[in-house]
Amino acid sequence: MEDGTSSDIVTSLLSRRSVLTDGPYARVADAVLAANARAAESELRAASLRAEARATNWLPTLGPTVSLTSLGNVVSSLVLDAVLFDNGRRRAERDYARADVEVAAVLLAEDSNQRVRQGLDLYLTAQKAQAQAQVNQGAMAQMERYAFVMKERVRGGVSSRVEADIVNQKLNQLRAEMASDRETAASAMAELSAMSAAPLDGIEGTSRMTAEYTATPLPVLRAEAEASRAVAEAAAARAGLLPGLTASVNQSGDAGATFGGAGLGLGTGASMRAAQETERSAAARVDQAGEDADRRLRALQGQLASLQRQAERSQVLAVQAARNFETYAQQQREGQRGVADVVTIFETRLRAEREAAGLRYDVARVAVEIAALRGVLVDGDKI
Repeated sequence: MEDGTSSDIVTSLLSRRSVLTDGPYARVADAVLAANARAAESELRAASLRAEARATNWLPTLGPTVSLTSLGNVVSSLVLDAVLFDNGRRRAERDYARADVEVAAVLLAEDSNQRVRQGLDLYLTAQKAQAQAQVNQGAMAQMERYAFVMKERVRGGVSSRVEADIVNQKLNQLRAEMASDRETAASAMAELSAMSAAPLDGIEGTSRMTAEYTATPLPVLRAEAEASRAVAEAAAARAGLLPGLTASVNQSGDAGATFGGAGLGLGTGASMRAAQETERSAAARVDQAGEDADRRLRALQGQLASLQRQAERSQVLAVQAARNFETYAQQQREGQRGVADVVTIFETRLRAEREAAGLRYDVARVAVEIAALRGVLVDGDKI
């Protein structure tokens, strides 16, 4: 830290390594971080400067004093003040400043990780929409062929107009879904470009994420830093309630000592106990933050496992649906099935393929959220 002391929280933040090693995820992360306004970084610099200033608060201070005598003369002099005993108030002020640096450091780490998470969420939204649009695009020619066949069958009096209308309705729905997917992808990429420092055109797909999910969640670190700051603030307040001893020397060589403080009153005992309760409250908040983070992580991990199972099952279902469609299509060519029946099975196959295409990006999105909560989407020393 700026005053030469060490901090376990800052060291923990600096030692973190990103799970985004390379590929499109890393490109998105670099682009959105390069365009970050980094307001939290300014707060960290300010907190570091305050801690540096407080690191020497134990030294004597030199300042002017101006007084008006009974004769109407103005007398000014320089006075050197030195605190001899203050019940640990200045030490508590130094502890508060150091804890304030830790809070600002954690907030900067949270800000950076959340920004990367937001960028990756937009990217995955666009990729999912594009993948589902490609599924519809691949099925468009087949559905148009069925619509043409039904039109000819109606013209020849073999099928009814109702069956043709049903097929056309499914074709129009297919086109509308594809258009909606492309609009969603374009909107997400436009928003991602707005928060990026470099163009991200041409990137696609997912990339591997290392399984480094053992770091302490950032909300817990923030709660610990805030608790340390609250304890230091309470200690300073408690010390201010008790009398202290200050020595002073002016430029004429006159020395003196001052013994005083906030003064004792009927409410002093309650104020002292309030400071002690603040310490217990800070410890309770740390425990609560740990419980909340653990619950959130367990929920996300359960959701991730569920989505992974669904993704595996959707691939199997997509293969089965494709086989069923081929069987129905063959029977239709042999005259054993009607076109409307085959179109229904074709639609089932299409739904299965769309779900399989989208679930892989849902899995990636939850994995990114877990990494953001752990604070491992960005290298700590790069922050």
